[in-house]
This record gives sequence, structure tokens and C-alpha cells, in this order.
Amino acid sequence: MALSDHPKAYGSAAVAFAFTAGIVVTLGFKDFYPDLERRYQRKRRSRVVPPTANGSAVKLEDHESAPASVSSPTPTGDGLHASPADGIEATIGNTPLIKIHSLSEATGRTILAKAEFLNGAGNSPKDRVALNMIRDAEARGLLVPRRGDTIYEGTVGSTGISLATLARAKGYRAHICMPDDVAMEKSDLLLQLGATVERVALAPITSPSHFVNLARRHAVEHAGKHHDGSRGFFANQFESDANWQAHFNGTGPEIWRQTGGDLDAFVAGAGTGGTLSGVAKYLKEEAKLLSIKIVLADPQGSGLYNKVRHGVMYSPTEREGTRRRQQVDTMVEGIGITRLTQNFEAGRELIDDAVKVTDEQACRMARWLVEHDGIFIGSSSSVNCVAAVTAAMTLPPGSNVVTILCDSGTRHLSKFWKHIKEMGRESEEATDLFSELGIPDIRDEQP
Repeated sequence: MALSDHPKAYGSAAVAFAFTAGIVVTLGFKDFYPDLERRYQRKRRSRVVPPTANGSAVKLEDHESAPASVSSPTPTGDGLHASPADGIEATIGNTPLIKIHSLSEATGRTILAKAEFLNGAGNSPKDRVALNMIRDAEARGLLVPRRGDTIYEGTVGSTGISLATLARAKGYRAHICMPDDVAMEKSDLLLQLGATVERVALAPITSPSHFVNLARRHAVEHAGKHHDGSRGFFANQFESDANWQAHFNGTGPEIWRQTGGDLDAFVAGAGTGGTLSGVAKYLKEEAKLLSIKIVLADPQGSGLYNKVRHGVMYSPTEREGTRRRQQVDTMVEGIGITRLTQNFEAGRELIDDAVKVTDEQACRMARWLVEHDGIFIGSSSSVNCVAAVTAAMTLPPGSNVVTILCDSGTRHLSKFWKHIKEMGRESEEATDLFSELGIPDIRDEQP
């Protein structure tokens, strides 16, 4: 007897067939749905933004569950795991941009800091510079891995540490000349990295004994002293274009992406001047943020503040013979200088203003950040933060200010942080940022 002769039986069979078919289809396509979802999400997140410094387009990703200022690892094919980093070089760059809550709340402006101490080789922005200088030298045939070549540099610490670390990774030796008054932990670290270290007495840049000139001379004399076919390479961080270009091609574009281009001021100190010039050139010339303010953060004793503000390098109180030190009369290391370098000149016309920061202000800011934000930084980073607060108060409420956290306070224990301890700051916690720094609080004066 046919099913058509019994409508009820026919209907039951049809329902059973449809149910079975649904199960089969679901099981057959269960692995296909996640792939469709991943494709959709990747397509949804990607959007084109203005070009990078080399002309290629960059893409931004929206991660709704993560703050926009935090870099997320690039997903692999399964969308779950990041690809392994290819050696120590791969840990350089793409550092997070963090909001400093206490400074933002006190000023009514958003203070953001590029955490350059998280670069993975030498733990400072000098990782970018050292890597770029080495790559440039290799491209020109000045350095050849495993030939026994030596990289020579004059530095107060951070560049030397970055060079020494990368030298070990890439098959070179490092010979570092530095002033004898820098924190001992820096030269100790260099020695542990296998570098040859010369701590030399302070001398003016015109003297052959100046630490930079000494490094240059060692590089020239290398071949005559080592008859093994190896070469000496003088990195020359103060004058090498590879310095500012590292920040033009790396730090600047990263800041642009991490802020979505919504920033009103960039504040940084200058030692060689590479960070300030490279970032300024990218933001103003490449990203076309013409209204952004570029602000120099300068420690006491440095001549750059006066050069930016008044067009002359020295004030009467900073003329030769009045300083305790022959270089820059400050305990701050890494920034501040009394001459114009090629790197600083590369972006000098883009600098809009300068802020002078005293040693006491730097010490008080460092203590403030530990107490209120758990951020433990060195002297140059502290100067940057004081200047960022000062610059922020010249901008409308709600403005976004970006600065640089250069290195950790662990490299400044025997000098900068020792002085902070001697100030007796541990027993009392400051509650008013402006009175602590001696900066006028103009919030009540604004409409």
C-alpha cells in the first residue's frame, strides 16, 4: 500500500526526513561556520588609513574588548595565537601607548606616554636607533657579521646598552665610551653584555678626550691595532641620519595609529635630538597634523631651551665657567646638551615651544608617578612628564598630549633615585600635582 493512500503516515515520514536532513546538514557545515565568522570579522576590522613613511598603506583594527591605545598581537591563521618573534630584533617597536591616569585627572587633559622602556633589546627608544644604525652600516658594507668588527660609540648609557645587546645578537663586538659620572649600573650592565667600557673624565666636545671624540678615534685606529681583517665602525648617534629616521619610520607612525591621529601635542626631550625630530617630521610633514604642537622638554643647564625660545644657545647664567659640570649642569641623564646636532637640526624648525624642567621638579614627578600610578621611571622620562603637564595646561581641556617614557628607574638607582631618597620623599605622599611641581594651576582661570 502506498503512503499516498494514508495522508497521516505520509506526513509523519516527511517530518522525520526533514529532521534527519537538518541534522546531517548541521554536522556537515559545523566547521565551515567559524571560518566564515573569522573572514567576516577580519574584513570588518580592516580599514585603510593615511600612508606610512614608506608610502605603503597601514591598517587599523577595532578591538572592542581592548583599549584603543594598547597594541594587540597579530593573529595567525586560526585567529588564536600570535606568530613567534624572530629573534631579539623582533621585540623592538610597537610599544604600547598608555594613559597616565593621575596626570590626566589633575590636568583635565589626556596625558599619554609611549612606553619605550618595553623595547625588548636594550629597553629604551635607543633600541630603534641602534638597530637602524647597524642595518644602515651593513647595507653600506661597513659592518659584516662574524668578521670580528667592533661597534664604537660615545654615550651616557642607553644607546650603548642597545648597541651592545644587538652586537651580541648579530655577531659584533661593542666598545663604549661614557662619562665617568653616569650611574654605575649602566656601565655594569654593559660589562655583563660583553662590551668594552671606558669611563672617562668630563670634557668639552672640542676636546679630543670627550667621550664621543674618543669613540670616534678608536674606530679610526681599529684596523691598525687589529690585524685580522676586522673593521671598526663609529655609530655616531648624534650626527647619523639613521637616528631620526628610525623614529620617522617607527615611533611617529605608531603614535599616529595608536591615537587615531587625534593628538594636540607631542612632548619630548633631546639628547641627540633624534626622537623629537623624527616624530615631529612624521606627524607634521607625513601625517599632515599641522596644528599639533611640538614641545621640547629640556633639563636645567641645557642650551636647547634657550635656542628654541630665544634663538640663542646660552643664557648668562649658563655661560662657560659657571657650571658645576662641563657638559650639562643637571643630574638628568640622556637628554640635555649645549650644542646643535645634525639630528636636532633635522626637525628644529618644527618645534613650537620648549619647557625648562629643574632637577627638583624631575625628582618630585618621579616620586609622584610611583605613588599614584605605579610607574617607575628614570630621570629623562620624568623631565618629559613634567613638560607634558606644563604643555597640557596651555591647551584646551580635553586635549591629548603624548610624551615618551624612555627607560626604567632601575638604571638610575645610584644617582637619580638616590637623590630622591635623600630628599625624604618616601614618608609623605603628595596630593596636589601643581603645588608639588611648582606649576601654576590655571584650571580655575579658564572659562
